Amino acid sequence: MDQTLQTLSGVSFTTGDAILEFSYLLSAIFFVVGLKLLSHPRTARKGNFYAAAAMVLAMITTLFLHRNPAGETIGWMSMLIIIITIVMGSVVGLIISKRVKMTAMPELVSFFNATGGAASALVGLLEFGNPENESLLVTLLGLIIGSIAFSGSLIAYGKLAGKIGNINAQLMKWVNILVLAALVGATVYVLLQPMPQEYAWLVYLLFAASVIYGIMFVLPIGGADMPVVISLLNSLTGIAAAMAGFIYNNLAMILGGIFVGAAGSILTVLMTKAMNRSLLNVIIGGFGAKAGAAAGEEGGSIKEMSMSDAAVLLSYSKSVVVVPGYGLAVAQAQHTIHELEKVLQEKGVQVRYGIHPVAGRMPGHMNVLLAEADVSYEKLVEMDEINKDMPNTDVVIVVGANDVVNPAANETPGSPIYGMPVINATQAKNVIVMKRGMGKGYAGIENPLFYKDNTRMLFGNAKDTLAKLTNEINSL
Repeated sequence: MDQTLQTLSGVSFTTGDAILEFSYLLSAIFFVVGLKLLSHPRTARKGNFYAAAAMVLAMITTLFLHRNPAGETIGWMSMLIIIITIVMGSVVGLIISKRVKMTAMPELVSFFNATGGAASALVGLLEFGNPENESLLVTLLGLIIGSIAFSGSLIAYGKLAGKIGNINAQLMKWVNILVLAALVGATVYVLLQPMPQEYAWLVYLLFAASVIYGIMFVLPIGGADMPVVISLLNSLTGIAAAMAGFIYNNLAMILGGIFVGAAGSILTVLMTKAMNRSLLNVIIGGFGAKAGAAAGEEGGSIKEMSMSDAAVLLSYSKSVVVVPGYGLAVAQAQHTIHELEKVLQEKGVQVRYGIHPVAGRMPGHMNVLLAEADVSYEKLVEMDEINKDMPNTDVVIVVGANDVVNPAANETPGSPIYGMPVINATQAKNVIVMKRGMGKGYAGIENPLFYKDNTRMLFGNAKDTLAKLTNEINSL
């Protein structure tokens, strides 16, 4: 069979080109299916499989069928280097994924996101002086966005791991604005030059400035705002990958980057609404800068509850809602809370889980955590739906959550989280709060819920407390 096909317009292409383009189309379909399946915990694992299969297909066909403008395929030596690099990266990724704890999953996401941003930034640096590269604007944008995603994700990793603190100086906002303006100005200057390749030194300065901006816009962000930042950084990495795809005229990279960028952008907007924040403040680094402020004067005194009283109250309730937080993940108590749920169900108690969209350290953190413990997906109820039933709920058990149930969001206009949608636990007939102590939550503000008349405290490690409570209920 003739390997070259001739079109009516006079444009020729090989059978390999046709197969390559078809594989990209098939990969795009798999990406869309994967994203759709990722929207529900029950099908999320299958969605990951489809997305991974799409990427594998695109890589294999590109490796063997891609041709440069001169019509040359990838050389055997280059192919060998690429394969060795892929194998090494896959092995490292597999080892890390097997060893990482569920509590460290947000940090892992940030770290992996940083590697994606770094790859896109390196593409921009390497291709800037390439005479065959005609996409100068795309190259510079990929370099800048990828560099910001790289350094910003590394800082997010450090903050999530507790290795980097917050810098809440108001001056940071103005510094970030100036750096951002300098990036825009320098980019425009390079684009206007008749021989932009002669300004390679300025491109390296752009790279350095972008890395600095990524660091400085994430540093001031603190409190419970990190889920939004992670979503934003993920979208930036996707956009940078799409830019790299335009440079190489690679449809799979373009489509994959667009899907990741669009999904991340939509999720970022949803997160900002859930946190009652401004997306503009995220960009200039003022996001969550007031997180350490007080949420209002604490009033009254806390009231502790004995294990036996808690067991009796839960056993004779009709409706119980569990609100999980990062403390549940830290204590690795997801399996223990599931055991408590099963014991209560045997006594005829309806048990559900109220899931706040930004509970934990990244979007969907609590859904993944509870799914790991085989909690039924139907019992995971989103915030808006669970809030409708709060007045008719007998007991709310708050396990390791703080900011997402803080009534200051509704009651204290001066609070930094005022207006933020929260789970209205205080509207329930009884509230049991499980905490290790009276420390403030991730946002660093006081929680008036602890002092409400219908709230009782059960202090201790969440896993141990839940185990004792389950045994107490069984003994009744």
